[in-house]
Amino acid sequence: MLSLLAERYVSLIASLDIVYKRYFFNKIDFKDKMIGILGARGVGKTTFLLQYLKESALPVSKKLYIAADSIEMSNVSLFELAKEFSSKGGKLLVIDEIHKYPDFQQHLKQIFDFLDLKIIFSGSSALSLENAKSDLSRRAVLYRVKGLSFREFLELKTDGAFKSYTLAEIIENHTDIAYEILKSIKPLEYFDEYIKKGFYPFYFENPNTYYKKLEETINVVIESDLPVLFKIDVTNIIKLKKLVKLICISEPYELNISALAKKIGINRQTLYYYIHYMTLGNIFSVLRAGARGDAIFSKPEKIYLNNTNLNYCYCERQKIGTIRETFLISQLNNLYEFLYPKKGDLLVENRYLIEIGGKNKSFKQVKDEGYLALDGLESGYGKKIPLYLFGFLY
Repeated sequence: MLSLLAERYVSLIASLDIVYKRYFFNKIDFKDKMIGILGARGVGKTTFLLQYLKESALPVSKKLYIAADSIEMSNVSLFELAKEFSSKGGKLLVIDEIHKYPDFQQHLKQIFDFLDLKIIFSGSSALSLENAKSDLSRRAVLYRVKGLSFREFLELKTDGAFKSYTLAEIIENHTDIAYEILKSIKPLEYFDEYIKKGFYPFYFENPNTYYKKLEETINVVIESDLPVLFKIDVTNIIKLKKLVKLICISEPYELNISALAKKIGINRQTLYYYIHYMTLGNIFSVLRAGARGDAIFSKPEKIYLNNTNLNYCYCERQKIGTIRETFLISQLNNLYEFLYPKKGDLLVENRYLIEIGGKNKSFKQVKDEGYLALDGLESGYGKKIPLYLFGFLY
């Protein structure tokens, strides 16, 4: 089995011709012995793993790539395979889609504790430490990665190079930042395309079949990943899909948990669990007013689809206000903490109060305390910030 996997791995990296590197490639400290790359399907985890393998200075014979969800791995002990690889001089083991392998936590723990191997694994971000049966937190360093930012989309679309900025830099220096960007391109020329189809890298493989592939990707998460991870009865899969559609067509601020549960045909407690699972699976984003007891059972103030591409994939008509809010939240997710404030749309890092709207939006909701993130604005001034600039956070 080892020789077969090694042969396939060599063919994979030999044929790899993707040059562009996602934002997280240079954020990872590769000195750690065990590294986990967690993120939604389709965001480029496999490409990253193969790029790293190809660029590693180790001889090819000392590196191995395994797809944990392959048929070949169905009757193979992951630990025993790693042990055999190590005994033959292996040094770097890369495991893709680790969450599909039964009892993966225990195998990773044994590999870390007993073998002289560097391990990099990827999996659905629903794979989180609170769901692990053994304690990986002392062993694996986890990185949660996202879909393409607007900045990355622009680089792929134009072959240009653009800097990323911290939230503080964008808030404080947005006029200067916009000036630098506008010297190279007109970002609003590309923004609508990104909003509709630019979040997942596979858009660039074939734009014409993008929504079909996106729907297939989400179906795999709902039909396969989440039921395996959270023991969801297969008869309820259709209810998860119905939940996606209902969230898509609803106004975020009109959330009624009891009415939503009734429409789907489940009780409130099960609905809370499903919202939690779909959030871990990168299908939903949840906006809460604050930490109130068990987060799973505290009522969200708003629920959004994870990114705007999902809105265009699942809804026949989109509400521009929802699209704008979804965009900003998708860029902030996993980078900054944000809450639903008493006034305004978002309170980020308990510091920046932000109201989102079109370019003619006033400060009425936030007065002198907040900032406006404005769609359709190329360059702003003072506390009026172009919405697209938040797409340069990573």
